[in-house]
Amino acid sequence: MPSRNMRYRHNRLQQLRGFCYAAQTGSMSKAAAKMELSQPSVSLQIQALEKELNATLFERKGPKIELTHDGRILFELAQDLVEGFALLNETFEAKRSEIDVGRLEIAAGGSTIQYVLPAFVEKFVEKYPGIDLKLVNVTGQDGLKQLRDGEVDFCVGPMLDIPDDIEFRPIVKYDPVLITPKGHPLAKRDRVTPRHICKYPLILPPRHLSTWRQVEYAFTQEGLTYEVKLEVGGWEVIKKYVELGLGVSIVMSICMTGNENLEQIPVQGYFPQRTYGVVLRKGKQLSPQAKGFIEIMNPDFSELWDPANK
Repeated sequence: MPSRNMRYRHNRLQQLRGFCYAAQTGSMSKAAAKMELSQPSVSLQIQALEKELNATLFERKGPKIELTHDGRILFELAQDLVEGFALLNETFEAKRSEIDVGRLEIAAGGSTIQYVLPAFVEKFVEKYPGIDLKLVNVTGQDGLKQLRDGEVDFCVGPMLDIPDDIEFRPIVKYDPVLITPKGHPLAKRDRVTPRHICKYPLILPPRHLSTWRQVEYAFTQEGLTYEVKLEVGGWEVIKKYVELGLGVSIVMSICMTGNENLEQIPVQGYFPQRTYGVVLRKGKQLSPQAKGFIEIMNPDFSELWDPANK
């Protein structure tokens, strides 16, 4: 069975606390009162420490004690450690909530980075200039892979199918619009339906992206066939080729500035709105920096990590 001194050896921090409090107060009894222990307990802790270090730490002069040369050396080494441990909870809470500095990585598609995020990024950078922000341009499933691998804090974008390990929080919605060259026959119609649109060649983003799937769904619901003349990524590129007269396209209203040499035709009755939101990995603990950005996008999302709402 371990001796009493052996048990004290295994509680080095407690020994150092007793030693430092005794050094600060000049009294074993006062150190014991501060630690809410008995005076003999503190004395035994310090004796065990002296034995292990093979040093005399105090000179005892009646009821008073004074540090020896070795005691002063140990006090200089141990004081910050003991004080730091005493403040551990407060320091931990401060650090875990610290948001003014650090790093934040967000994965998003090119269109999301170009059209959806700028207003939020501007507010975030203005509010937290000390945070290094990185926007990772991804396509398709690449963002989810980086999220699952812990390479990014979260993703922003649209989601049609939500995996079981992923949480999607909607932020903003945009209406679809049909764009055509100026003077196009479709622009002269009072009402444009998928049956009218399918007669003209289409310019669409790559087929693995959600736009293609939504357009395809709208046509197949009506039993219509259609031709994709050109498959190209990026709304700006799509708008350019539509202006050249190579086809028509369905894009989201957010990408239209009003300065394009294009016709804009509402089609939200036939093609779905696009919802953009925050994509989170279930069970992942968000950093203060990530929480700060998400709250800028939607202040109501603070309920996600508010213990009062759990």
